[in-house]
Amino acid sequence: MIKDELHIKICENFKELNAWFDSKSNDFAFPFYSSYDIRESEFKVAPVDANIFPAGFNNICSVDQESATEKVKNYFKSHYPNLSGTIALVTEAHTKNAYYWQNVYTIHGLLKSMGLAVKIAIPSEEKQEAIKVESIAGNELEVNFIYKQGDSLLINNEKPDFIISNNDFSVIFDDWKNGIEQPMNPPYELGWYQRRKSQFFMHYNNLALEFADLIGVNSEHLLVHTQAHKDFDINSEDSRETLAQEVDKMLAGLTDKYSATKISETPFVFIKNSSGTYGMGIQQVASGDEVRGWSYKARKKMKAVKGGGSIDELVIQEGIPTVFSNENETAEPSIYMIGDQLAGGFLRAHSKKGPRDNLNSPGAIYKKLCISDLKVKALDCPMENVYGWVAKLGSVAIAMEAKKANIAFKNYSY
Repeated sequence: MIKDELHIKICENFKELNAWFDSKSNDFAFPFYSSYDIRESEFKVAPVDANIFPAGFNNICSVDQESATEKVKNYFKSHYPNLSGTIALVTEAHTKNAYYWQNVYTIHGLLKSMGLAVKIAIPSEEKQEAIKVESIAGNELEVNFIYKQGDSLLINNEKPDFIISNNDFSVIFDDWKNGIEQPMNPPYELGWYQRRKSQFFMHYNNLALEFADLIGVNSEHLLVHTQAHKDFDINSEDSRETLAQEVDKMLAGLTDKYSATKISETPFVFIKNSSGTYGMGIQQVASGDEVRGWSYKARKKMKAVKGGGSIDELVIQEGIPTVFSNENETAEPSIYMIGDQLAGGFLRAHSKKGPRDNLNSPGAIYKKLCISDLKVKALDCPMENVYGWVAKLGSVAIAMEAKKANIAFKNYSY
Protein backbone atom coordinates (compact mmCIF):
# COMPACT_ATOMS: atom_id res chain seq x y z
CA MET A 1 0.00 0.00 0.00
CA ILE A 2 1.25 3.48 -0.87
CA LYS A 3 0.38 4.79 2.62
CA ASP A 4 3.00 2.47 4.11
CA GLU A 5 5.66 3.80 1.72
CA LEU A 6 4.68 7.39 2.50
CA HIS A 7 4.79 6.67 6.22
CA ILE A 8 8.32 5.28 6.02
CA LYS A 9 9.54 8.23 3.95
CA ILE A 10 7.93 10.71 6.36
CA CYS A 11 9.60 8.99 9.31
CA GLU A 12 12.98 9.05 7.59
CA ASN A 13 12.65 12.81 7.02
CA PHE A 14 10.69 13.70 10.15
CA LYS A 15 12.95 16.49 11.48
CA GLU A 16 13.40 18.08 8.07
CA LEU A 17 9.65 18.00 7.43
CA ASN A 18 8.83 19.63 10.74
CA ALA A 19 11.37 22.37 10.11
CA TRP A 20 9.88 22.91 6.64
CA PHE A 21 6.35 23.04 8.03
CA ASP A 22 7.38 25.48 10.77
CA SER A 23 8.94 27.77 8.16
CA LYS A 24 5.70 27.66 6.16
CA SER A 25 3.53 28.20 9.24
CA ASN A 26 5.44 31.30 10.28
CA ASP A 27 4.34 33.05 7.08
CA PHE A 28 0.60 32.62 7.59
CA ALA A 29 -2.36 32.93 9.93
CA PHE A 30 -4.49 29.80 10.32
CA PRO A 31 -8.25 29.80 10.85
CA PHE A 32 -9.45 28.55 14.23
CA TYR A 33 -10.50 25.21 12.77
CA SER A 34 -10.78 23.28 9.54
CA SER A 35 -11.45 19.74 8.33
CA TYR A 36 -10.29 17.56 5.43
CA ASP A 37 -11.99 14.64 3.74
CA ILE A 38 -9.18 12.34 2.65
CA ARG A 39 -9.16 9.50 0.14
CA GLU A 40 -6.64 6.70 0.45
CA SER A 41 -6.31 4.47 -2.59
CA GLU A 42 -3.70 1.88 -3.46
CA PHE A 43 -1.75 4.53 -5.39
CA LYS A 44 -2.29 7.85 -3.60
CA VAL A 45 -3.46 9.62 -0.45
CA ALA A 46 -4.94 13.09 -0.94
CA PRO A 47 -7.70 15.43 0.26
CA VAL A 48 -10.89 15.61 -1.78
CA ASP A 49 -12.52 18.41 0.20
CA ALA A 50 -11.55 21.06 2.73
CA ASN A 51 -13.98 22.83 5.05
CA ILE A 52 -13.18 25.99 7.00
CA PHE A 53 -16.41 25.80 9.03
CA PRO A 54 -16.50 22.09 9.99
CA ALA A 55 -19.76 20.65 11.33
CA GLY A 56 -18.71 17.23 12.59
CA PHE A 57 -16.89 17.84 15.89
CA ASN A 58 -19.45 15.59 17.56
CA ASN A 59 -18.08 12.64 15.56
CA ILE A 60 -14.56 13.00 16.98
CA CYS A 61 -13.82 10.39 19.62
CA SER A 62 -14.03 11.46 23.28
CA VAL A 63 -10.29 11.08 23.91
CA ASP A 64 -9.47 13.45 21.06
CA GLN A 65 -12.15 15.89 22.22
CA GLU A 66 -10.48 16.01 25.61
CA SER A 67 -7.03 16.66 24.14
CA ALA A 68 -8.50 19.27 21.78
CA THR A 69 -9.25 21.56 24.73
CA GLU A 70 -5.53 22.17 25.22
CA LYS A 71 -5.12 22.92 21.51
CA VAL A 72 -7.96 25.46 21.72
CA LYS A 73 -6.31 27.17 24.68
CA ASN A 74 -2.94 27.26 22.92
CA TYR A 75 -4.51 28.67 19.74
CA PHE A 76 -6.15 31.56 21.56
CA LYS A 77 -3.08 32.16 23.71
CA SER A 78 -0.88 32.58 20.63
CA HIS A 79 -3.40 34.38 18.41
CA TYR A 80 -5.50 36.43 20.84
CA PRO A 81 -3.56 36.63 24.12
CA ASN A 82 -5.62 39.52 25.51
CA LEU A 83 -9.06 38.09 24.76
CA SER A 84 -11.62 38.50 27.52
CA GLY A 85 -15.39 38.89 27.80
CA THR A 86 -17.98 37.00 25.76
CA ILE A 87 -17.51 34.79 22.70
CA ALA A 88 -20.39 34.46 20.22
CA LEU A 89 -20.52 31.07 18.50
CA VAL A 90 -22.36 31.87 15.26
CA THR A 91 -24.11 28.84 13.78
CA GLU A 92 -26.18 27.68 10.85
CA ALA A 93 -29.95 27.97 11.15
CA HIS A 94 -30.44 24.18 11.17
CA THR A 95 -32.91 24.37 14.04
CA LYS A 96 -34.30 20.85 13.38
CA ASN A 97 -30.99 19.08 12.75
CA ALA A 98 -30.21 17.43 16.08
CA TYR A 99 -26.90 16.05 14.80
CA TYR A 100 -25.71 19.53 13.84
CA TRP A 101 -26.57 20.82 17.31
CA GLN A 102 -24.47 18.06 18.84
CA ASN A 103 -21.57 19.48 16.81
CA VAL A 104 -22.38 22.96 18.17
CA TYR A 105 -22.61 21.55 21.70
CA THR A 106 -19.11 20.06 21.30
CA ILE A 107 -17.58 23.29 19.98
CA HIS A 108 -19.35 25.24 22.73
CA GLY A 109 -17.69 23.00 25.31
CA LEU A 110 -14.26 23.44 23.74
CA LEU A 111 -14.61 27.23 23.82
CA LYS A 112 -15.92 27.27 27.39
CA SER A 113 -12.79 25.40 28.49
CA MET A 114 -11.00 28.75 28.31
CA GLY A 115 -13.15 30.08 31.16
CA LEU A 116 -15.00 32.65 29.04
CA ALA A 117 -18.73 33.13 28.53
CA VAL A 118 -19.93 31.60 25.23
CA LYS A 119 -23.29 32.43 23.62
CA ILE A 120 -24.66 30.48 20.68
CA ALA A 121 -26.35 32.63 18.02
CA ILE A 122 -27.90 32.42 14.55
CA PRO A 123 -27.40 35.35 12.11
CA SER A 124 -30.49 37.53 11.89
CA GLU A 125 -31.54 40.81 10.30
CA GLU A 126 -33.17 41.91 13.55
CA LYS A 127 -33.35 41.29 17.27
CA GLN A 128 -35.29 38.16 18.22
CA GLU A 129 -36.00 36.19 21.38
CA ALA A 130 -33.74 33.21 22.12
CA ILE A 131 -35.01 29.71 21.34
CA LYS A 132 -34.27 26.27 22.77
CA VAL A 133 -32.96 23.39 20.65
CA GLU A 134 -32.01 19.84 21.56
CA SER A 135 -29.05 17.86 20.25
CA ILE A 136 -29.23 14.21 19.24
CA ALA A 137 -27.73 13.27 22.62
CA GLY A 138 -30.45 15.20 24.46
CA ASN A 139 -28.38 18.28 25.33
CA GLU A 140 -30.57 21.40 25.47
CA LEU A 141 -29.01 24.56 24.05
CA GLU A 142 -30.10 28.16 24.24
CA VAL A 143 -29.76 29.68 20.79
CA ASN A 144 -29.78 33.46 20.46
CA PHE A 145 -29.94 35.67 17.37
CA ILE A 146 -27.07 37.93 16.40
CA TYR A 147 -27.74 41.04 14.33
CA LYS A 148 -25.82 44.05 13.13
CA GLN A 149 -26.25 47.52 14.56
CA GLY A 150 -23.87 50.17 13.32
CA ASP A 151 -20.43 48.56 13.07
CA SER A 152 -21.08 45.93 15.72
CA LEU A 153 -22.87 42.61 16.01
CA LEU A 154 -25.19 42.36 18.99
CA ILE A 155 -26.99 39.66 20.95
CA ASN A 156 -29.96 41.09 22.89
CA ASN A 157 -28.40 44.57 22.73
CA GLU A 158 -25.14 43.22 24.15
CA LYS A 159 -21.91 43.26 22.17
CA PRO A 160 -19.84 40.05 22.25
CA ASP A 161 -16.10 40.64 22.29
CA PHE A 162 -15.21 37.91 19.81
CA ILE A 163 -16.97 35.77 17.22
CA ILE A 164 -16.29 32.16 16.26
CA SER A 165 -18.23 31.21 13.14
CA ASN A 166 -19.64 27.78 12.40
CA ASN A 167 -21.84 29.24 9.68
CA ASP A 168 -20.17 28.68 6.29
CA PHE A 169 -21.77 31.79 4.74
CA SER A 170 -22.88 30.10 1.56
CA VAL A 171 -25.21 33.08 1.22
CA ILE A 172 -24.10 36.70 1.46
CA PHE A 173 -25.42 38.43 4.56
CA ASP A 174 -25.79 41.98 3.25
CA ASP A 175 -26.02 43.43 6.76
CA TRP A 176 -22.76 41.77 7.76
CA LYS A 177 -20.45 42.00 4.79
CA ASN A 178 -18.90 45.39 5.55
CA GLY A 179 -17.30 46.85 8.63
CA ILE A 180 -17.90 44.31 11.38
CA GLU A 181 -16.04 45.71 14.38
CA GLN A 182 -15.49 42.52 16.37
CA PRO A 183 -12.84 39.99 15.36
CA MET A 184 -14.38 36.96 13.62
CA ASN A 185 -12.58 33.66 13.12
CA PRO A 186 -12.79 32.03 10.64
CA PRO A 187 -13.32 35.33 8.84
CA TYR A 188 -16.64 35.97 7.14
CA GLU A 189 -14.71 36.56 3.89
CA LEU A 190 -13.67 32.89 3.82
CA GLY A 191 -17.32 31.89 3.43
CA TRP A 192 -18.57 29.87 0.46
CA TYR A 193 -20.32 32.93 -0.98
CA GLN A 194 -16.93 33.78 -2.52
CA ARG A 195 -14.48 30.98 -1.69
CA ARG A 196 -13.61 28.54 -4.51
CA LYS A 197 -12.40 24.95 -4.24
CA SER A 198 -10.12 25.50 -7.23
CA GLN A 199 -7.98 27.94 -5.22
CA PHE A 200 -7.55 25.53 -2.33
CA PHE A 201 -6.50 22.63 -4.55
CA MET A 202 -4.09 24.81 -6.51
CA HIS A 203 -2.28 25.72 -3.27
CA TYR A 204 -2.49 22.17 -1.89
CA ASN A 205 -0.98 20.64 -5.03
CA ASN A 206 1.89 23.16 -5.05
CA LEU A 207 2.64 22.26 -1.43
CA ALA A 208 2.36 18.53 -2.21
CA LEU A 209 5.01 18.94 -4.91
CA GLU A 210 7.41 20.46 -2.36
CA PHE A 211 6.52 17.84 0.23
CA ALA A 212 7.07 14.95 -2.19
CA ASP A 213 10.42 16.36 -3.20
CA LEU A 214 11.48 16.67 0.45
CA ILE A 215 10.71 13.03 1.28
CA GLY A 216 11.81 11.63 -2.08
CA VAL A 217 8.58 10.17 -3.47
CA ASN A 218 6.69 10.54 -6.73
CA SER A 219 4.40 13.55 -6.30
CA GLU A 220 1.57 11.60 -7.99
CA HIS A 221 1.13 9.76 -4.69
CA LEU A 222 -0.07 13.00 -3.03
CA LEU A 223 -1.56 15.14 -5.81
CA VAL A 224 -5.24 15.35 -6.66
CA HIS A 225 -5.53 16.73 -10.18
CA THR A 226 -8.12 19.49 -10.22
CA GLN A 227 -9.17 21.92 -12.92
CA ALA A 228 -11.39 25.00 -12.65
CA HIS A 229 -14.28 25.27 -15.12
CA LYS A 230 -15.85 28.73 -15.17
CA ASP A 231 -18.94 30.27 -16.80
CA PHE A 232 -20.97 27.09 -16.51
CA ASP A 233 -24.68 27.06 -17.35
CA ILE A 234 -26.42 23.72 -16.73
CA ASN A 235 -29.34 24.81 -18.93
CA SER A 236 -27.11 25.45 -21.96
CA GLU A 237 -26.34 22.53 -24.28
CA ASP A 238 -23.26 24.37 -25.55
CA SER A 239 -22.01 24.84 -21.98
CA ARG A 240 -22.53 21.16 -21.19
CA GLU A 241 -20.67 20.23 -24.40
CA THR A 242 -17.71 22.41 -23.39
CA LEU A 243 -17.70 20.69 -19.99
CA ALA A 244 -17.84 17.26 -21.66
CA GLN A 245 -14.80 18.12 -23.80
CA GLU A 246 -12.86 19.25 -20.72
CA VAL A 247 -13.78 16.02 -18.93
CA ASP A 248 -12.48 13.93 -21.85
CA LYS A 249 -9.29 16.00 -21.92
CA MET A 250 -8.65 15.46 -18.20
CA LEU A 251 -9.40 11.73 -18.44
CA ALA A 252 -6.94 11.39 -21.31
CA GLY A 253 -4.28 13.15 -19.23
CA LEU A 254 -4.98 10.92 -16.24
CA THR A 255 -4.77 7.82 -18.42
CA ASP A 256 -1.30 8.89 -19.55
CA LYS A 257 -0.19 9.61 -15.96
CA TYR A 258 -1.51 6.27 -14.70
CA SER A 259 0.20 4.42 -17.53
CA ALA A 260 3.51 6.15 -16.82
CA THR A 261 3.38 5.16 -13.14
CA LYS A 262 1.99 1.65 -13.80
CA ILE A 263 -1.38 2.34 -12.13
CA SER A 264 -3.97 -0.15 -13.38
CA GLU A 265 -7.01 1.91 -12.22
CA THR A 266 -9.36 3.23 -14.91
CA PRO A 267 -9.57 7.00 -14.30
CA PHE A 268 -12.79 8.80 -13.48
CA VAL A 269 -13.59 12.31 -12.30
CA PHE A 270 -15.92 14.18 -10.02
CA ILE A 271 -17.60 17.33 -11.26
CA LYS A 272 -18.20 19.61 -8.28
CA ASN A 273 -19.67 22.99 -7.51
CA SER A 274 -16.54 25.06 -6.84
CA SER A 275 -18.23 26.81 -3.92
CA GLY A 276 -20.29 23.85 -2.76
CA THR A 277 -20.79 22.24 0.60
CA TYR A 278 -22.84 19.48 2.26
CA GLY A 279 -22.05 17.15 -0.65
CA MET A 280 -24.38 19.09 -2.96
CA GLY A 281 -23.78 19.77 -6.66
CA ILE A 282 -21.55 16.74 -7.31
CA GLN A 283 -21.57 14.20 -10.16
CA GLN A 284 -19.20 11.32 -10.86
CA VAL A 285 -18.45 10.56 -14.53
CA ALA A 286 -16.06 8.34 -16.47
CA SER A 287 -16.45 10.04 -19.87
CA GLY A 288 -17.58 13.24 -21.52
CA ASP A 289 -20.45 11.28 -23.06
CA GLU A 290 -21.91 10.82 -19.60
CA VAL A 291 -22.11 14.62 -19.30
CA ARG A 292 -23.70 14.86 -22.74
CA GLY A 293 -26.27 12.26 -21.69
CA TRP A 294 -27.19 13.78 -18.32
CA SER A 295 -30.87 13.16 -17.61
CA TYR A 296 -33.22 15.79 -16.27
CA LYS A 297 -32.62 14.36 -12.78
CA ALA A 298 -28.84 14.61 -13.17
CA ARG A 299 -29.07 18.18 -14.48
CA LYS A 300 -31.35 19.08 -11.59
CA LYS A 301 -28.75 17.69 -9.18
CA MET A 302 -26.18 20.09 -10.62
CA LYS A 303 -28.52 22.97 -9.72
CA ALA A 304 -28.69 22.08 -6.04
CA VAL A 305 -26.98 24.75 -3.96
CA LYS A 306 -27.16 25.33 -0.22
CA GLY A 307 -29.20 28.46 0.34
CA GLY A 308 -30.52 28.54 -3.24
CA GLY A 309 -28.79 30.37 -6.07
CA SER A 310 -27.11 28.68 -9.01
CA ILE A 311 -23.84 26.99 -9.96
CA ASP A 312 -21.68 28.95 -12.38
CA GLU A 313 -18.22 27.62 -11.56
CA LEU A 314 -17.15 23.99 -11.29
CA VAL A 315 -14.06 21.96 -10.60
CA ILE A 316 -13.27 18.80 -12.52
CA GLN A 317 -11.35 16.60 -10.12
CA GLU A 318 -9.53 13.30 -10.35
CA GLY A 319 -11.55 10.58 -8.67
CA ILE A 320 -9.72 8.58 -6.02
CA PRO A 321 -11.22 5.18 -5.09
CA THR A 322 -11.06 4.39 -1.39
CA VAL A 323 -9.38 1.27 -0.02
CA PHE A 324 -11.80 1.29 2.93
CA SER A 325 -14.34 -0.94 1.28
CA ASN A 326 -15.91 -4.35 1.87
CA GLU A 327 -19.20 -6.02 1.02
CA ASN A 328 -20.97 -4.18 3.85
CA GLU A 329 -19.83 -0.56 3.53
CA THR A 330 -17.35 1.92 2.12
CA ALA A 331 -15.52 4.56 4.16
CA GLU A 332 -13.08 7.48 4.07
CA PRO A 333 -11.19 9.30 6.84
CA SER A 334 -11.91 12.89 7.82
CA ILE A 335 -9.31 14.82 9.84
CA TYR A 336 -10.06 17.89 11.98
CA MET A 337 -7.58 20.64 12.83
CA ILE A 338 -7.36 23.41 15.43
CA GLY A 339 -5.17 25.99 13.74
CA ASP A 340 -2.28 23.95 12.34
CA GLN A 341 -2.58 21.19 14.96
CA LEU A 342 -4.32 17.81 14.56
CA ALA A 343 -7.46 17.77 16.69
CA GLY A 344 -9.15 14.48 15.83
CA GLY A 345 -10.94 12.55 13.15
CA PHE A 346 -13.45 9.89 12.19
CA LEU A 347 -14.38 7.53 9.37
CA ARG A 348 -17.34 8.51 7.19
CA ALA A 349 -18.95 5.22 6.13
CA HIS A 350 -21.79 4.35 3.77
CA SER A 351 -23.45 0.98 3.24
CA LYS A 352 -25.00 1.86 -0.13
CA LYS A 353 -21.99 3.43 -1.84
CA GLY A 354 -19.00 1.93 -3.61
CA PRO A 355 -15.28 2.80 -3.44
CA ARG A 356 -15.57 5.26 -6.34
CA ASP A 357 -18.68 7.06 -5.02
CA ASN A 358 -19.23 10.31 -3.13
CA LEU A 359 -19.71 9.28 0.51
CA ASN A 360 -20.81 12.69 1.76
CA SER A 361 -24.43 11.90 1.04
CA PRO A 362 -27.60 10.91 2.92
CA GLY A 363 -27.19 7.60 4.70
CA ALA A 364 -23.59 8.18 5.81
CA ILE A 365 -22.64 7.11 9.32
CA TYR A 366 -19.56 8.00 11.36
CA LYS A 367 -17.14 5.63 13.01
CA LYS A 368 -14.32 6.00 15.47
CA LEU A 369 -10.89 7.08 14.24
CA CYS A 370 -8.91 8.50 17.16
CA ILE A 371 -5.73 10.40 16.45
CA SER A 372 -4.61 9.39 19.94
CA ASP A 373 -5.03 5.70 19.07
CA LEU A 374 -2.83 6.11 16.00
CA LYS A 375 0.15 7.46 17.92
CA VAL A 376 1.93 4.13 17.96
CA LYS A 377 5.65 4.64 17.55
CA ALA A 378 7.08 3.13 14.40
CA LEU A 379 10.50 4.22 13.17
CA ASP A 380 10.37 6.90 15.92
CA CYS A 381 7.48 8.87 14.47
CA PRO A 382 3.71 8.62 14.98
CA MET A 383 1.53 6.46 12.78
CA GLU A 384 -0.98 9.26 12.04
CA ASN A 385 1.66 10.95 9.90
CA VAL A 386 0.19 10.25 6.45
CA TYR A 387 -3.36 11.47 7.11
CA GLY A 388 -1.98 14.07 9.50
CA TRP A 389 0.48 15.50 7.01
CA VAL A 390 -2.13 15.63 4.26
CA ALA A 391 -4.35 17.62 6.64
CA LYS A 392 -1.43 19.85 7.65
CA LEU A 393 -0.69 20.60 4.01
CA GLY A 394 -4.37 21.42 3.67
CA SER A 395 -4.24 23.84 6.59
CA VAL A 396 -1.35 25.72 4.97
CA ALA A 397 -3.23 25.75 1.65
CA ILE A 398 -6.21 27.42 3.36
CA ALA A 399 -3.91 29.95 5.01
CA MET A 400 -2.41 30.66 1.58
CA GLU A 401 -5.93 31.12 0.17
CA ALA A 402 -6.66 33.73 2.83
CA LYS A 403 -3.41 35.61 2.32
CA LYS A 404 -3.72 35.66 -1.47
CA ALA A 405 -7.26 37.03 -1.15
CA ASN A 406 -5.97 39.64 1.34
CA ILE A 407 -8.33 38.34 4.02
CA ALA A 408 -7.09 39.57 7.39
CA PHE A 409 -7.54 37.89 10.76
CA LYS A 410 -8.37 40.85 13.01
CA ASN A 411 -6.11 41.20 16.05
CA TYR A 412 -3.64 38.83 14.41
CA SER A 413 -1.46 39.95 11.50
CA TYR A 414 0.53 37.84 9.07
